[in-house]
Parts: sequence; C-alpha cells; structure tokens
Amino acid sequence: GELLMGNYVLTCCSTADMPREFFEKRHIPFVCFHFTMNGKNYLDDLGKSIPYDEFFKMIADGAMPVTSQVNVEEYNEFWEPFLKDGKDILHTCLSSGISGTYNSACAAAEECRQQYPDRKITVIDSLCASTGYGLLMELLADERDRGTEMEDLADFAETEKLTVNHWFFSSDLTSYLRGGRISRAAFVLGKAFKICPFLNVNDEGKLTPRAKIRTKRKAIEELVNRMEQNTINGTAYSGKCFICESACLDDAEMTRQLIEERFPNLKGKVKINSIGAV
Repeated sequence: GELLMGNYVLTCCSTADMPREFFEKRHIPFVCFHFTMNGKNYLDDLGKSIPYDEFFKMIADGAMPVTSQVNVEEYNEFWEPFLKDGKDILHTCLSSGISGTYNSACAAAEECRQQYPDRKITVIDSLCASTGYGLLMELLADERDRGTEMEDLADFAETEKLTVNHWFFSSDLTSYLRGGRISRAAFVLGKAFKICPFLNVNDEGKLTPRAKIRTKRKAIEELVNRMEQNTINGTAYSGKCFICESACLDDAEMTRQLIEERFPNLKGKVKINSIGAV
C-alpha cells in the first residue's frame, strides 16, 4: 500500500502482537522475531506459520518454545528497501526490559546511516510489550496520519510510551515452574489455592510481579480495578483499551464486558487479540 507520509516510514517488530490486517491497514511494516519448537524453526509472523490455537496446544502438551530476537543483519535487510527509496525511518522496538533487540536495532541503524548518510533513522525503545506495544503503535499511526513530522513523532513516542499501562495475570503456573521461576512446592500450593500471579510492565519496561490473587474471577476484577486507578479521569477515561489473551477467549470476553460497563466513554470497542508466540 502507498505509505501515507511521503518522507518517512513508521516500523516496528512482530511482538506488537496485533493482527496482520492492522499493520497493513495502518501502513506499519514489521520485522519478525523467531522461535524454535519441537526442533523446528518458526517465524513469529502473527500466527501465519503456526496458528495460535495450535501453538498453545503444543505448549499444553509439553513443548518448550525458545525465542530469538531480530538481529542486526535482519534489521538491515528490513530497512534497506525504504532507505533505497529515499525514506527516513522511525522504528519502535519491543521493550529493552525483556529483550536485547533494541541494542541490535541501534547497531543496525548505525550501519545503515553509514551506508545512507542522507537518511535519518531513529530507534525508539517502546518499554512496551505485546498488545500494549500494539496500542502504542496505533497511537503513533494516528499521530503520523495527522501529518506529524518524524522528529515530532519521535518526541511524542518518548512521552506517550510511559503512559501505556500493561496489567496481566496467568491462571496456569506450569510455565513458571518449567522456566524455573517458581519452586515445585510453590507450584503445588499455587495450584491448590488457585493462585494467579498478577503482574505489570514497569517504567523500565520489565515484567514485575505485583500481587498473588486467589481465583481467576478475582484476578479479572482486579484488572478492571487497576485500570480505574491508573486511567486518566478514572471511569470517565475516553482513550483506547486492548486485551490480549493466550487460549482463554472466554476470560477475555468477560474482562471486555466488565471494562465496557465500567468505562462508558471508551474510544471504540475494546479489541481482543491473541498474545503472540514470542
């Protein structure tokens, strides 16, 4: 599709976990992470190589995926067509708090600048992850479409990224046990008491445990309460809200319903996406 702004391209990583149509419709080219599962290599291409339901079923059956980030060479290849075309690049990365990809992007940008000295390449560390990162990309695309210049959009991104709230919980502790994050004893107790670890992404872009909540229903209610505490204007909040889920669409639907009831002024409906493979 024709890029709306003539002089620069807004790009990101696949880990913004939005549907493929979103990136096409909003003219945001993305570069893919990778993962290996059961001895096979996959591109993190938003559920194309392996549908999400299949992916989550394989994990439930004991598969242990290992992810790998976008390396310098891949960034160079990804950006080159835009640079050749005389476009500048504003790239927003997955949080440096959970991935080294920001460093790779910065190194690649340095190489590209040497090869294309007339071009500007700006790399932003989103400090965001998954659909929270997707929400930031949507806000940036909205701003770009208003005709905002690249430098101003970069400034906007730096301010805006710290206003994105990510709150989440998990109701299954298996991956915490497998990854060595909790002990066998904690796993057994947690299962017995239906403990849901409740986390957010902090200002350094790191996943941070905030509470241990008994039962999924209470965790969902807590999510909605935290949203009220953290939004601008509480329940009068009129911005956007996205939900991402991993093979638990019913829980996501329940959360959406509670949010839409409590926040009548939301901008658009709450969108539900699958959390991506990486």
